[in-house]
Amino acid sequence: MIEDFLKAALALSQKEDHYRDLTRKKYEKLLNRMRSNLAKTQFRLQESSRPVILVITGMDGAGKGEIITLINEWLDPRLLDTHSFWRLSEEADQRPRYWRYWRALPTRGHISIWFGGWYEPLLMEGISAARSRSGLDDEMEHIRHQERMLCEDGALILKFWFHLSKTEQRQRLEHLHRKDKPNWRAMEDDWSRHRIYPLMSEVTGHILERTSSPPTPWYAIPSADRLQRNLMLADILDRSLEEVVREKNGKRIPASKSDYQPSGRNILDKVDLTRALSQDEYRSLLIEEQSRLHKLFWEACRREISTILVFEGWDASGKGGAIRRVTAAIDPRLYRIVQTGPPTTEEHGYHYLWRFWRDLPRDGRITIFDRSWYGRVLVERVEGFATTGEWQRAYSEINRFEREIRRHGTVLLKFWLHISQDKQMQRFRSRQQTPHKQHKITEEDWRNRERWKDYEAAVNDMIALTGTPGAPWTLIAGNNKRYARIQTIRTICRALETALGSDQGRSVGD
Repeated sequence: MIEDFLKAALALSQKEDHYRDLTRKKYEKLLNRMRSNLAKTQFRLQESSRPVILVITGMDGAGKGEIITLINEWLDPRLLDTHSFWRLSEEADQRPRYWRYWRALPTRGHISIWFGGWYEPLLMEGISAARSRSGLDDEMEHIRHQERMLCEDGALILKFWFHLSKTEQRQRLEHLHRKDKPNWRAMEDDWSRHRIYPLMSEVTGHILERTSSPPTPWYAIPSADRLQRNLMLADILDRSLEEVVREKNGKRIPASKSDYQPSGRNILDKVDLTRALSQDEYRSLLIEEQSRLHKLFWEACRREISTILVFEGWDASGKGGAIRRVTAAIDPRLYRIVQTGPPTTEEHGYHYLWRFWRDLPRDGRITIFDRSWYGRVLVERVEGFATTGEWQRAYSEINRFEREIRRHGTVLLKFWLHISQDKQMQRFRSRQQTPHKQHKITEEDWRNRERWKDYEAAVNDMIALTGTPGAPWTLIAGNNKRYARIQTIRTICRALETALGSDQGRSVGD
């Protein structure tokens, strides 16, 4: 029951007794002082590198909407966004479950209010038995990971449960639903859930208890007395935000210990770089495989199956050429290419995965990433753009991100285009000597080449630690571009045929 959890959660709220038996005069005096502090603290928050998320949820009739209105009055709305997640839009419905929450993340130094957040759907699923208890537990574990990951990146997440007993809730709903003065806030759904209050209490207590942890505890606030409720909320906000601005760029929690262990394997050595196709073989196979791919992508569109293609590889390994041969077989209305470079000023304001969540395709569409989130464990690792803790934690973060993509039913394919050092040097020199290709060779390419061994170790770790059964890496032998392009297209065809239930794929050697 939720009452068992509330005893511990209420202790976090503190000062409950201090706010009992409030007079209006005392209330106004205390609230004005807190509002003044909040306004100053919010202004100073802009200097911090930390975003703030306020999760507002609780029993029907507890005044959640009223609370959100008050917070918008207390704080500067220019640095504050409110997200209700009330109805699932078609745009959100056609993407992974957590896409809409990542889109609602605040930038550093700003605040977002989440009305219910990712807990409201979980509560409704638990009540309606849409998920088993083990299914709820799995989802809660995923939420805990999401919250901890954001906190380790600097976010402050404050979660408030506004509580009413069954008797208090009935009284509040009756007040809102008076026949002489009906109130739109008392909806039929509220009464429906009131009638199953014991079940609501049981499911809610389980969810709150399992998702309350030191980085993101739940604050339970009694809501029968509105004045007490408002002051308790303002006090917690004031103290929490003041702590953030004192820390400035510091993290709210110590980073969790990574389970990273160097793979110690040289997976790239196993790629047979002697594989090749003649020009005549290539021309014949390209027409055949592109035709096959064209039909498969249209069928995937008809069945609303989305696809993500990730292309990573050495400089001059032929990623661009492979992508062009793939897109030549796709109707331009179905795909978009996302070319990933260094994060922009805006992107630096968010967790590094934010910009990739933003670009996930809708059902039936295709997104091609020319370099991707793997920059965290490649260039950012090797060049020192990420701390050791950041890139070591990234392997598990990426695996969970890809698990969420696959859980939506998206076909996810990851390609590493591999070439030898000699072949890279040959292509670098060819680019220097070809006028229309000279823009492709930069000083950065030469610097990266000098650190080949460092990148090789990073690539081997990446493949070993993120090559999961549901999202394995396809290593493309790229010394011969013709072979690499056919191998890439055939791999995509096989994956689509499997997803569509017509597994008739063939290997390049067929």
